Amino acid sequence: MTRVLVVDDEPAIVRALVINLKARSYEVDSAHDGAEALRLAAARHPDVVVLDLGLPDMDGVEVIRSLRGWTRVPILVLSARHASDEKVQALDAGADDYVTKPFGMDELLARLRAAVRRAEPSGESEDEGDLVVETDGFTVDLAAKKVHRDGRDVRLTPTEWHLLEVLVRNGGRLVAQKQLLREVWGPSYGTETNYLRVYMAQLRRKLEADPAHPKHFITEPGMGYRFER
Repeated sequence: MTRVLVVDDEPAIVRALVINLKARSYEVDSAHDGAEALRLAAARHPDVVVLDLGLPDMDGVEVIRSLRGWTRVPILVLSARHASDEKVQALDAGADDYVTKPFGMDELLARLRAAVRRAEPSGESEDEGDLVVETDGFTVDLAAKKVHRDGRDVRLTPTEWHLLEVLVRNGGRLVAQKQLLREVWGPSYGTETNYLRVYMAQLRRKLEADPAHPKHFITEPGMGYRFER
Protein backbone atom coordinates (compact mmCIF):
# COMPACT_ATOMS: atom_id res chain seq x y z
CA MET A 1 0.00 0.00 0.00
CA THR A 2 1.09 3.55 -0.72
CA ARG A 3 1.83 5.55 2.44
CA VAL A 4 1.01 9.27 2.42
CA LEU A 5 2.23 11.85 4.94
CA VAL A 6 -0.21 14.79 5.17
CA VAL A 7 1.26 17.97 6.71
CA ASP A 8 -1.19 20.80 7.40
CA ASP A 9 -2.20 22.85 10.45
CA GLU A 10 -5.86 23.10 9.40
CA PRO A 11 -7.73 20.19 11.08
CA ALA A 12 -10.59 20.28 8.55
CA ILE A 13 -8.22 19.84 5.61
CA VAL A 14 -6.29 17.07 7.36
CA ARG A 15 -9.53 15.28 8.20
CA ALA A 16 -10.84 15.55 4.62
CA LEU A 17 -7.57 14.27 3.15
CA VAL A 18 -7.28 11.39 5.60
CA ILE A 19 -10.87 10.27 4.91
CA ASN A 20 -10.50 10.48 1.12
CA LEU A 21 -7.10 8.81 1.05
CA LYS A 22 -8.07 5.95 3.35
CA ALA A 23 -11.21 5.40 1.28
CA ARG A 24 -8.88 4.77 -1.66
CA SER A 25 -6.72 2.29 0.29
CA TYR A 26 -3.82 4.61 1.08
CA GLU A 27 -2.07 4.40 4.44
CA VAL A 28 -2.00 7.87 5.97
CA ASP A 29 0.05 9.63 8.63
CA SER A 30 -0.58 13.28 9.52
CA ALA A 31 1.39 16.11 11.11
CA HIS A 32 0.32 19.60 12.12
CA ASP A 33 3.74 21.29 12.09
CA GLY A 34 7.14 21.01 10.44
CA ALA A 35 8.98 19.33 13.30
CA GLU A 36 6.40 16.55 13.55
CA ALA A 37 6.45 16.18 9.74
CA LEU A 38 10.22 15.63 9.69
CA ARG A 39 10.01 13.18 12.59
CA LEU A 40 7.27 11.15 10.90
CA ALA A 41 9.02 11.21 7.53
CA ALA A 42 12.15 9.70 9.12
CA ALA A 43 10.20 7.14 11.15
CA ARG A 44 7.50 6.08 8.66
CA HIS A 45 9.21 6.50 5.25
CA PRO A 46 6.17 7.72 3.29
CA ASP A 47 5.86 7.16 -0.46
CA VAL A 48 4.59 10.73 -0.98
CA VAL A 49 4.26 13.88 1.15
CA VAL A 50 1.38 16.37 0.89
CA LEU A 51 2.71 19.56 2.46
CA ASP A 52 1.17 22.91 3.40
CA LEU A 53 3.65 25.81 3.28
CA GLY A 54 2.07 27.87 6.07
CA LEU A 55 3.02 25.86 9.15
CA PRO A 56 3.04 27.27 12.71
CA ASP A 57 6.68 26.46 13.55
CA MET A 58 8.56 26.82 10.26
CA ASP A 59 7.99 27.65 6.62
CA GLY A 60 7.10 24.69 4.43
CA VAL A 61 10.04 25.49 2.13
CA GLU A 62 12.34 24.72 5.10
CA VAL A 63 10.62 21.35 5.46
CA ILE A 64 11.19 20.65 1.75
CA ARG A 65 14.89 21.52 2.01
CA SER A 66 15.27 19.33 5.12
CA LEU A 67 13.62 16.37 3.40
CA ARG A 68 15.70 16.83 0.28
CA GLY A 69 18.81 16.50 2.41
CA TRP A 70 18.21 12.75 2.70
CA THR A 71 15.22 11.56 0.64
CA ARG A 72 13.82 11.77 -2.89
CA VAL A 73 10.23 11.14 -1.74
CA PRO A 74 7.73 13.01 -3.98
CA ILE A 75 6.49 16.22 -2.32
CA LEU A 76 3.15 17.71 -3.35
CA VAL A 77 2.77 21.25 -2.00
CA LEU A 78 -0.71 22.33 -0.91
CA SER A 79 -0.86 26.05 -0.19
CA ALA A 80 -2.99 29.19 -0.18
CA ARG A 81 -0.06 31.16 -1.61
CA HIS A 82 -0.86 32.17 -5.19
CA ALA A 83 2.20 34.23 -6.18
CA SER A 84 4.25 32.59 -8.93
CA ASP A 85 7.56 33.43 -7.23
CA GLU A 86 6.47 31.52 -4.11
CA LYS A 87 5.52 28.53 -6.26
CA VAL A 88 8.88 28.63 -8.01
CA GLN A 89 10.64 28.90 -4.62
CA ALA A 90 8.92 25.72 -3.44
CA LEU A 91 9.69 23.89 -6.69
CA ASP A 92 13.28 25.13 -6.60
CA ALA A 93 13.65 23.79 -3.05
CA GLY A 94 12.69 20.33 -4.30
CA ALA A 95 8.89 20.08 -4.41
CA ASP A 96 7.46 18.02 -7.26
CA ASP A 97 4.10 19.71 -7.74
CA TYR A 98 2.02 22.59 -6.38
CA VAL A 99 -1.74 22.71 -5.73
CA THR A 100 -3.33 26.01 -4.70
CA LYS A 101 -6.05 26.21 -2.04
CA PRO A 102 -8.99 25.97 -2.36
CA PHE A 103 -8.57 22.77 -4.33
CA GLY A 104 -10.70 20.04 -5.87
CA MET A 105 -10.19 16.66 -4.20
CA ASP A 106 -10.25 14.80 -7.54
CA GLU A 107 -7.50 17.04 -8.95
CA LEU A 108 -5.39 16.68 -5.82
CA LEU A 109 -5.69 12.89 -5.89
CA ALA A 110 -4.80 12.81 -9.59
CA ARG A 111 -1.70 14.94 -8.92
CA LEU A 112 -0.76 12.64 -6.03
CA ARG A 113 -1.08 9.52 -8.20
CA ALA A 114 1.06 11.15 -10.89
CA ALA A 115 3.76 12.06 -8.36
CA VAL A 116 3.87 8.48 -7.08
CA ARG A 117 4.04 7.09 -10.65
CA ARG A 118 6.97 9.35 -11.50
CA ALA A 119 8.90 7.99 -8.53
CA GLU A 120 8.36 4.34 -9.50
CA PRO A 121 10.78 2.32 -11.65
CA SER A 122 9.57 2.20 -15.24
CA GLY A 123 9.96 -1.58 -15.56
CA GLU A 124 10.77 -1.23 -19.24
CA SER A 125 13.10 -3.79 -20.76
CA GLU A 126 15.87 -2.37 -22.91
CA ASP A 127 19.17 -3.50 -24.33
CA GLU A 128 21.93 -3.17 -21.76
CA GLY A 129 23.81 -0.75 -23.99
CA ASP A 130 20.88 1.65 -23.88
CA LEU A 131 20.63 1.63 -20.10
CA VAL A 132 23.84 3.57 -19.36
CA VAL A 133 24.39 6.91 -21.09
CA GLU A 134 27.81 8.49 -20.68
CA THR A 135 28.90 12.06 -21.32
CA ASP A 136 32.29 13.66 -20.67
CA GLY A 137 31.03 14.96 -17.32
CA PHE A 138 28.45 12.52 -15.94
CA THR A 139 26.84 9.10 -16.42
CA VAL A 140 23.12 8.31 -16.39
CA ASP A 141 22.14 4.76 -15.38
CA LEU A 142 18.53 4.40 -16.54
CA ALA A 143 18.05 0.96 -14.98
CA ALA A 144 19.32 1.94 -11.53
CA LYS A 145 17.78 5.44 -11.80
CA LYS A 146 21.10 6.98 -10.77
CA VAL A 147 23.40 9.71 -12.03
CA HIS A 148 27.13 9.75 -11.30
CA ARG A 149 29.40 12.78 -11.54
CA ASP A 150 33.03 12.95 -10.45
CA GLY A 151 32.77 9.46 -8.95
CA ARG A 152 29.78 10.28 -6.74
CA ASP A 153 26.01 9.90 -6.95
CA VAL A 154 24.11 13.07 -7.80
CA ARG A 155 20.96 13.45 -5.70
CA LEU A 156 17.95 14.26 -7.92
CA THR A 157 14.32 14.72 -6.93
CA PRO A 158 11.81 12.36 -8.62
CA THR A 159 10.68 15.14 -10.95
CA GLU A 160 14.27 16.08 -11.86
CA TRP A 161 14.96 12.42 -12.59
CA HIS A 162 11.83 12.02 -14.71
CA LEU A 163 12.67 15.11 -16.77
CA LEU A 164 16.24 13.89 -17.24
CA GLU A 165 15.01 10.42 -18.21
CA VAL A 166 12.66 11.73 -20.91
CA LEU A 167 15.40 13.89 -22.41
CA VAL A 168 18.04 11.14 -22.28
CA ARG A 169 15.73 8.56 -23.86
CA ASN A 170 15.18 11.05 -26.69
CA GLY A 171 18.88 11.89 -26.95
CA GLY A 172 19.70 14.20 -29.86
CA ARG A 173 16.03 14.89 -30.61
CA LEU A 174 14.07 18.03 -29.79
CA VAL A 175 11.42 17.35 -27.15
CA ALA A 176 8.65 19.94 -27.30
CA GLN A 177 7.74 21.89 -24.16
CA LYS A 178 4.17 20.57 -24.23
CA GLN A 179 5.37 16.97 -24.57
CA LEU A 180 7.78 17.35 -21.66
CA LEU A 181 5.13 18.88 -19.42
CA ARG A 182 2.63 16.13 -20.19
CA GLU A 183 5.12 13.29 -19.81
CA VAL A 184 6.64 14.57 -16.58
CA TRP A 185 3.74 16.35 -14.85
CA GLY A 186 0.73 14.68 -16.45
CA PRO A 187 -1.85 15.07 -19.24
CA SER A 188 -3.53 18.13 -17.73
CA TYR A 189 -0.32 20.15 -18.12
CA GLY A 190 0.84 21.88 -21.27
CA THR A 191 1.33 25.58 -20.62
CA GLU A 192 3.29 25.71 -17.31
CA THR A 193 6.61 26.46 -19.01
CA ASN A 194 7.95 28.08 -15.81
CA TYR A 195 8.11 24.52 -14.36
CA LEU A 196 10.47 23.54 -17.18
CA ARG A 197 12.67 26.61 -16.68
CA VAL A 198 13.02 25.88 -12.96
CA TYR A 199 13.82 22.20 -13.37
CA MET A 200 16.12 22.62 -16.36
CA ALA A 201 18.08 25.20 -14.34
CA GLN A 202 18.36 22.68 -11.49
CA LEU A 203 19.58 19.89 -13.80
CA ARG A 204 22.16 22.21 -15.32
CA ARG A 205 23.40 23.31 -11.89
CA LYS A 206 23.81 19.69 -10.83
CA LEU A 207 25.23 18.22 -14.06
CA GLU A 208 26.70 20.83 -16.39
CA ALA A 209 30.32 21.95 -15.98
CA ASP A 210 29.22 25.48 -16.91
CA PRO A 211 25.48 25.84 -16.23
CA ALA A 212 25.38 29.29 -17.85
CA HIS A 213 26.68 27.77 -21.11
CA PRO A 214 25.20 24.25 -21.20
CA LYS A 215 26.51 21.69 -23.67
CA HIS A 216 24.24 18.76 -22.76
CA PHE A 217 20.84 20.32 -21.93
CA ILE A 218 20.11 22.59 -24.87
CA THR A 219 17.22 25.06 -25.07
CA GLU A 220 15.52 25.55 -28.42
CA PRO A 221 13.82 28.93 -27.72
CA GLY A 222 10.07 28.77 -27.94
CA MET A 223 10.10 25.10 -28.91
CA GLY A 224 11.59 22.80 -26.30
CA TYR A 225 14.76 21.11 -25.10
CA ARG A 226 17.30 18.62 -26.38
CA PHE A 227 19.84 16.36 -24.68
CA GLU A 228 23.25 16.01 -26.36
CA ARG A 229 26.02 13.73 -25.17
